[in-house]
Amino acid sequence: MAELGLSYKKDENFGEWYRQVLLRADMIGYTDISGCYIIRHWAMKIWENMKAFFEAETDEMEIESCTYPLFVTRDSLEREKNHIEGFAPEVAWVTEAGKSELKVPVAIRPTSEAIMYPDFSKRIRSHLDLPYKQNQWVNVVRWESNPTPFIRSKEFLWQEGHSAFATEEEADHEVQEMLELYRKIYEEYLAVPVVKGQKTELEKFAGALYTTSVEAFIPNAGRGIQGATSHCLGQNFAKMFDIKFENEMQEKAMVWQNSWAYTTRTIGVMVMVHGDDRGLVMPPKVATLQAIVIPVIYRDVDTEAILEACRKTVVTLKKAGFRVKADLSRTSTPGQKYWHWEMKGVPLRIEIGQRDLDKNQVRFVRRDNLEKVDIPLNNNLVERVKDTLDRIQQNMFDVARKKRDACIQVARTWDEFMEALNQKKMILAPWCDEMDVEEDVKKRTKGEGEMGAAKSLCTPFEQPELPEGTLCFASGKPARKWTYWGRTY
Repeated sequence: MAELGLSYKKDENFGEWYRQVLLRADMIGYTDISGCYIIRHWAMKIWENMKAFFEAETDEMEIESCTYPLFVTRDSLEREKNHIEGFAPEVAWVTEAGKSELKVPVAIRPTSEAIMYPDFSKRIRSHLDLPYKQNQWVNVVRWESNPTPFIRSKEFLWQEGHSAFATEEEADHEVQEMLELYRKIYEEYLAVPVVKGQKTELEKFAGALYTTSVEAFIPNAGRGIQGATSHCLGQNFAKMFDIKFENEMQEKAMVWQNSWAYTTRTIGVMVMVHGDDRGLVMPPKVATLQAIVIPVIYRDVDTEAILEACRKTVVTLKKAGFRVKADLSRTSTPGQKYWHWEMKGVPLRIEIGQRDLDKNQVRFVRRDNLEKVDIPLNNNLVERVKDTLDRIQQNMFDVARKKRDACIQVARTWDEFMEALNQKKMILAPWCDEMDVEEDVKKRTKGEGEMGAAKSLCTPFEQPELPEGTLCFASGKPARKWTYWGRTY
């Protein structure tokens, strides 16, 4: 049984609150290597539930499963100059095996382009081999200097997809198709609102033609966070790794490539957005357990009848496909069990006591809003559980979206931008789309407070109207688009 209560408040010390929730909910464990965490069952099942959705979708898209090696040679990694420069500070190298120094050091993958694309060049020969679409579920190492569990760690899990096409149009279509899957993961499964958009040239994936992303925002921290990315790599890597095919006219051509990924960061974002001062709050669609059945046993009750009713309830709900269990332990009081399962964020608590047996009912207690309601047992328990979980899922998204939207501030001038930034807002501002101006924004905001510099989050695909004559908030030049800005993780 977890220790009751949290000693930190979400609104008062967000960082310590977050770490304490992860520990008290038994989601992670620490190791003696900073930034390397144990992902425990309670968090791992959330990842597996997302994976089940994603794999069903990618199977329909005829994307093949694979696993490539963990190691990559220096020659392969350095073949694309811009690519390696983007990762160089975080690459971990293996230089020894046992007591012997390796003649050729190998890197532990920070990403897999340099591992997979030499194989792509062997596998792809003809237009009949295209499209070629591969996905793997693996771990990645990036040597983070300031780690935060799930958000930025030295080792993390991710889904990593790579594809090759005959035409640019096919590649462009898949970029959007994958980005929509990531939106669904965040909004429809994790109940976290996101913005779909394109990264700036300064913030795009190193070596990509362009990068699209879904961007979330953490109101309590006042920080944006990149949720997932879908990149069009163009023909850049095809040229570097000689990935050619013979087209229908029997001419040699370079493929068009994409890569796309999301990580266990998703779990951290979920905790940050939905958690409260009682602990974790899990959306039903990804929850490790969707419902917990608790017997309410005190003196002078028919204990065995209550326990049997709990067991039958679990059997009924499991047969209907719900993730549910009963806490029948005798070492804790009902109140202690309530606190324990609230801390672990189970969406629905079903209480059964003597009063409930006498009235042929059960009590539902929702985790998202702590609402309590008595449910008559008239053969519609399954339907009532489904309806309640659906309403919890929708309410969690609605509440999160309302909080996120309250943090969005439009800024048309530098003074308005700085005021919003210091208020920890997600800022939508007209911009001239010039890289040197973006770099200047970073420099000018770097010394403002202890939260670090501001940067662009994305340029949303859904663009507000940009009246003629609108000027860039930072440069005063004619604005070309609306872009989201803020401090980030």
